Amino acid sequence: MSVASLRARLPAGALGIALGLAAGVVPADDLRGADRFLCSTLHATVCFVDGSCLATPVEALNIPRFIVVDAKAGKLETTEASGERRETKADTVRRAEERVQLQGHEAGRAFSLLINETTGLATFTSAADERASVVFAACTPAPRN
Repeated sequence: MSVASLRARLPAGALGIALGLAAGVVPADDLRGADRFLCSTLHATVCFVDGSCLATPVEALNIPRFIVVDAKAGKLETTEASGERRETKADTVRRAEERVQLQGHEAGRAFSLLINETTGLATFTSAADERASVVFAACTPAPRN
């Protein structure tokens, strides 16, 4: 996707909405001892090779609103209610210092996910040719299917 086409897809108020979300404290859960998490994506920023960055709704980046993270299986997947069947396997999973880290690559993009087990807050990053994205999320323990 080009810079111009992504910028064209973003609503004029996207920056204000994302800044408003960033200003408040986001509640999340203590995840210590859990292996599966349900994460709700809150807001995203995408940056381009020319140095410009845009706050954007996660949907504009084709990121699901809810993501199930299975640290034991090393995968990310959409919820059943989303109507999508998307799944991504991580190449590495690491747990240390009360954080869960997953890293991998898919479809020409490298990704990293860091979840703080104490607060339940998460940061997803993705790098692709000429752009990178950062998505913030709040997570809670997810029940087994």
